[in-house]
Amino acid sequence: MLKKTLGIFITIILSMVVSTPVFSASKKSVSGIRLWSAPDNTRVVLDISKPVEHKIFRLSGPDRVVIDLKDTSVNKKILKNSMLKKGVLKGVRGAVRNKKNYRLVLDLSEKVKIKSFLVKPNEKYGHRLVVDLQTSQKVKKTEPVKTAKKAVAKQRDFVVVIDPGHGGEDPGAVGPSRVYEKKVVLAVGKKLAAQINKQPGMKAYLTRKGDYYLPLRKRMNIARKYQADMFISLHADAFRDKRVNGASVYTLSNRGASTEAAKWLAKKENASDLVGGVSIDDKDDMLASVLLDLSQSATLDASTDLARNVFKEIKKVSKLHTKKVEKAGFVVLKSPDIPSILVELGYISNPREERSLNSSKHQFKLAKAITSGVKRYYKKTGIARVKQYGEQYVVARGDTISSIAKRYKVSTSDIKRANSLKGDRLRVGDALFIPAGS
Repeated sequence: MLKKTLGIFITIILSMVVSTPVFSASKKSVSGIRLWSAPDNTRVVLDISKPVEHKIFRLSGPDRVVIDLKDTSVNKKILKNSMLKKGVLKGVRGAVRNKKNYRLVLDLSEKVKIKSFLVKPNEKYGHRLVVDLQTSQKVKKTEPVKTAKKAVAKQRDFVVVIDPGHGGEDPGAVGPSRVYEKKVVLAVGKKLAAQINKQPGMKAYLTRKGDYYLPLRKRMNIARKYQADMFISLHADAFRDKRVNGASVYTLSNRGASTEAAKWLAKKENASDLVGGVSIDDKDDMLASVLLDLSQSATLDASTDLARNVFKEIKKVSKLHTKKVEKAGFVVLKSPDIPSILVELGYISNPREERSLNSSKHQFKLAKAITSGVKRYYKKTGIARVKQYGEQYVVARGDTISSIAKRYKVSTSDIKRANSLKGDRLRVGDALFIPAGS
């Protein structure tokens, strides 16, 4: 009787094993879809249970992107989310293919360039599949108004580019009460831009105006496209010891960080490209870093002067972490032709400082202090920098850069630099700023 009962039990167990689908143990799943929209890019993030094999391609008539996920299931409730419409994305739909695969379709409002990559888990998210939808929109340059030939140009604005760190998938540091660094620095950045735009002869631009991620190199490129005279990167970092507090101001150090804390912070900020998933261009970035480092000395003195002025003003409204301006190897400070500083507004990991950083009143005080520092720097060096482009020339037929340079007794490289020209081609009717001769 016992043998018979045992035999029946074994038979039942075996039948259960056989009846279980083979793919259940390895089946992947998509648990969520999140969107981040930038002016020229919409990022679609799929939260996945484990790395998935996928194919991605574009179709037209209408414009759409297709993502085929191998051996993957998707909860249909996710696709019913009415919030899946942002930027270039009009909606998301999907269906099972070949019984075990899944096809997602991203309906678009225009044609895009696509890039996809897998991202490993971090402190906030698990495995992710990131799809970037790149549009053709570009940042407009600040250009002179075309006037009569050889006319005297109006004094151009002194341009300040403000860079709120992190954004989108990269929240930055997170305080004890779950206050995100990316939100604090954006709030301060907007207040700072508003303050600077109230100053005569000055104009501020933000690298990002919303909650989306920008690679570090792109932040630098935006500053160059706006022909920035100054670049200010804003952060509110964290440290292992929650007692650490106070604001800091950094300039670039080609030789490394001046303190162990600064070195740790620099390493963390420079790794945010990996946090955001942009790691496929490492070789180009390395080459770019070397080239930028070689030409860095021209702006280090100006950066230090700017940093000292901002430092003096911040200490009036906030406790300082150090007694002087620090140096570290932050990538965003490596623009060779733009005085650049990085301001740590405080340590969001400190409970008391987290409350202050999340306060609109304190954010305004910080923005006003930085503005005062910028004004002090501008009075000493900015006016001269702006006035060097005091004359304008409208290109006529037969003109070349060398002939114009000879006429005004300046070098061709100075004309190219003043007008952000990469080549020698000129178009009739273009207005060129002529830098002051030596």
